[in-house]
Amino acid sequence: MHCKRLIKKSYNQGYCFPCSQTLAQCDFCILKPETCHYHLGTCREPEWAQTHCFIPHIVYLANTSGLKVGVTRETQIPTRWIDQGAVQALPMVRVQTRYHAGLIEVIFKKWVADKTDWRKMLKTETVKNIDLFLQRQELLNQVRVNLENLKIPLEILENQNTTTLQYPVLEYPQKITALNVEKTPEITGILLGIKGQYLILDIGVLNIRNLGGYLCDFQILT
Repeated sequence: MHCKRLIKKSYNQGYCFPCSQTLAQCDFCILKPETCHYHLGTCREPEWAQTHCFIPHIVYLANTSGLKVGVTRETQIPTRWIDQGAVQALPMVRVQTRYHAGLIEVIFKKWVADKTDWRKMLKTETVKNIDLFLQRQELLNQVRVNLENLKIPLEILENQNTTTLQYPVLEYPQKITALNVEKTPEITGILLGIKGQYLILDIGVLNIRNLGGYLCDFQILT
């Protein structure tokens, strides 16, 4: 996805091995912002970090397969929520760096999950609406002292509205079957919907994010 080389195996969802070892966007701190090591002088790409990590970030609540906490750049709202298949989302805290957002997320993770059960997310009948306003207030009350102890500049977002998201799905699968282009290079099916990173077909679900870096031929058959 970065160097455009032809490779036999991809890493980090679409990169060659050398790029996965040298690019800041492939570093472990992208998944776990609290492990940022920029201040130690060991960032792989300091200039890239300035434009991606040292900008406003939001710590939010979302309802994907249930209640979860997450971190995203402010400019990625609501794209990040759509990407996760969230049906509801609500910002909680704004900070000026990704590292600070990661520290705050760690505090919230003691009370709420930070992962999405993708199988449950794709079965809409199992995802019930949540009062995110109430959940946000309860969580903030529980962690307020911990946030103060961080001694970092932050903004509590108490006047934000809940975003409700709907997806173009004609029919949700009763049984989740993951499709794999490595095992089945040619996949043909009826497109029933799109939710999060997934195409929902009548024969299974296809994770498009996992196809980063692949050259694919897509045809609509009538």
